[in-house]
Amino acid sequence: MSAEVILATTVLGTLFLLLASGVWVGVTLVVVGFVALFFFTPAPAGSLLASTIWDSSWGWALTALPLFIWMGEILFRSRLSEDMFKGLAPWLGWLPGRLLHVNILGCGVMAAVSGSSSVTCATIGRMSMPELRKRGYHEGMAIGTLAGSGTLGLLIPPSIMMIVYGITAQVSIGRLFIAGFLPGFMMIGLFMAYTAGWSLLNPTKVPPADPRMTFGEKIWNARRLIPVILLIVAVLGSIYGGVATPTEAAVMGVLGALILAAVTGSLSWATFRESLLGAVRTSCMIGLILVGAAFVTMAMAFTGLPATMANWVNALGLTPYGLILLLTVLYIVLGCFLDGVSMIVLTAPVVLPMVTAQQIDPLWFGIYIVLVVEMAQITPPVGFNLYVLQSLTGRDIWTVTKATAPFFLLLCVGVVLITVFPDIVTILPRQMTNG
Repeated sequence: MSAEVILATTVLGTLFLLLASGVWVGVTLVVVGFVALFFFTPAPAGSLLASTIWDSSWGWALTALPLFIWMGEILFRSRLSEDMFKGLAPWLGWLPGRLLHVNILGCGVMAAVSGSSSVTCATIGRMSMPELRKRGYHEGMAIGTLAGSGTLGLLIPPSIMMIVYGITAQVSIGRLFIAGFLPGFMMIGLFMAYTAGWSLLNPTKVPPADPRMTFGEKIWNARRLIPVILLIVAVLGSIYGGVATPTEAAVMGVLGALILAAVTGSLSWATFRESLLGAVRTSCMIGLILVGAAFVTMAMAFTGLPATMANWVNALGLTPYGLILLLTVLYIVLGCFLDGVSMIVLTAPVVLPMVTAQQIDPLWFGIYIVLVVEMAQITPPVGFNLYVLQSLTGRDIWTVTKATAPFFLLLCVGVVLITVFPDIVTILPRQMTNG
């Protein structure tokens, strides 16, 4: 048995043993890196761990992460979901599927202010599910549209997952944010098209439209959405226009979210404290995973395993399309057991050299990996969105999973589209650079 096989077996065995034992992902990564260095290289594991912790935790780009998380936590505790349902519903009554589209567009708007899939799903679902049930909408489609559209929290900027990938792969976070726009709108279009088609094929499962409102009444109901839309435009427009870095835009987002919460009467000392503590908990969890991932990356570089794996894949003679197909299957399987952040940081040391060897654009690959991580949000047994919806609806996990299956397939279609037409991802960042 070759040294590389023994190394890979030891590393993977340690990884799965610790994860199965319930050890935190960040701690697991540190232990795996330590095992690889201590047993398979002469490098000083303790010194490298200390230097890696410092190097991976002081980066300026990392400061955008807790700020965007805090912005989402503030708005999660505001009246945004209630205002969103009242503001969007009157405009969507003419579409086949009617208020089911509120879930999709509502999640799209919430994604742009939260950056989190589970927060997006929970916030919109908490308001829309009771309303849709009361009006007699098909529960399976209501659950499916929520689960599928909730994943937009990872794709539509500002996305926490894009920040994690950008830090891990050393790719511009601002360019990643811009690259996520068109794929995000593409997925919204796919979800709405499927919902409309399903409704046309099942007209008896869609209740009658609500009484029509005048244009003035629609504007009045949507008035509270206008500040949120302006906040999104200000945050992302400042990045796109080169006026602010992602970190500076995140500061604007936090201040804007606090002002919105105060104006709508949602801001109290209790909600302020809860949002701050929620942001700290999430940021510390992701920070620990990033530190562990940086140490594993360092350890893998010393062992030479990523280069060996990349050479092995190259020896298979795979085309770039073949590699993307192989990685898609890998990430779908991993998504059954790991959360999105862990998937990215665990696989980056091995996968990125393969991607580079095939001359695949790291920026494009970042959006691709976010899309396949979105699939993980709705695949059992660890799909977070499934458990959010299970708690919201009281249904068993099998019922929720079955309702979500068509939207999983639509995410697969999205991966195919950006692979065949990569300009969907790259055209906006290229224009930003040229400008």
